[in-house]
Amino acid sequence: MRVLLVRLRLIGDVVFTTPVIGALRRALPDAHLSYLIEPAAAPVVRHHPGLDEVILAPRTRGWRRLRDDWRLGTQLRRERYDVVLDLHGGPRASLLTWLSRAPRRIGFDVQGRHWMYTDVVPRPREIRPRHSVENQWDVLPAFLPDLPPPTRETDPVVMVHDPAAEASVDAWLATEGLSGDHRLIVVHVSAGNAFRRWPLTSFAELAVRLTARDAKRRIILTSGPSEAAAAADVVRLARERRPSSPEAVRTCGDMSLDQLHALIGRAALYIGGDSGPLHVAATTRTPIVGLYGPTLPVRSAPWRDPRYFSAAVDVGALPCRPCEQRVCAPGDFRCLAHITVDAVAEAAERALTPAAPDRAD
Repeated sequence: MRVLLVRLRLIGDVVFTTPVIGALRRALPDAHLSYLIEPAAAPVVRHHPGLDEVILAPRTRGWRRLRDDWRLGTQLRRERYDVVLDLHGGPRASLLTWLSRAPRRIGFDVQGRHWMYTDVVPRPREIRPRHSVENQWDVLPAFLPDLPPPTRETDPVVMVHDPAAEASVDAWLATEGLSGDHRLIVVHVSAGNAFRRWPLTSFAELAVRLTARDAKRRIILTSGPSEAAAAADVVRLARERRPSSPEAVRTCGDMSLDQLHALIGRAALYIGGDSGPLHVAATTRTPIVGLYGPTLPVRSAPWRDPRYFSAAVDVGALPCRPCEQRVCAPGDFRCLAHITVDAVAEAAERALTPAAPDRAD
């Protein structure tokens, strides 16, 4: 049997599909399993042991997108898949699923696109008190009706280490003079999207507090390419507040997703908002402190074995929360701005205590 999974993006959402890969491989040990994905998120599944093939869908625009999708559809038809499971449900994913011409095409019942599938399942609402892993799992019972619901213990998220990325991160750490004696704290600065933006001054104050408590702690700030200047600003602000220890806070420059995964796996703690890197962190054993603004932990908290430390920090109940992240009704992004440094630092100290789980091997 030949089975194709479709989930084009985003990084966190692709991480949330990895329990599905594991379930399919256990249920169909002899099947050929392929995964269709856009290049940016491909490292998440590239080395997954449950997959036989990863197919890239080039991310282009305009007429090039139409040309590329037509060519990709032709390629998928040649593969003669028996079943295609669309875990995405977006316009492009639906089209490519339809172009595969597989005898069974299973996806969400989306208005205007349900005809592209042979089997449809009710689409989960975007905002509901249910985890995204469970929402994407909903497609499976239409194909394998006897599968039980997923659990964090039996169906954790997975991202396999890339050996070349591991080696490059080890080399970078050595160049930076960071050894096994140091306790690395990876902090991801999300500044490009206002709905994910904790104030830079708060990041800086957090870095100062954490490093002041232990001389062996080192803060490594990560960011996307568009947020590099913001990460540099956090370093500057932290060093201004604690000029006696400039070596305690630094950025790591432009790392690939595989390198970020390797770096987090070597850390004593990861801190960041609800974005792709947080869910990459969930595939390691590194303790996590997540900052939740417009989103709810019940829907997108790290999905992994409860033995590994995860703490969610948010402002609690607000009449506007959760939201669709299109317009901030109050206008001040209070869901994130009102998360205090005290609350994040307290969660971080709990994660860094000897009782907290060790980092990934």
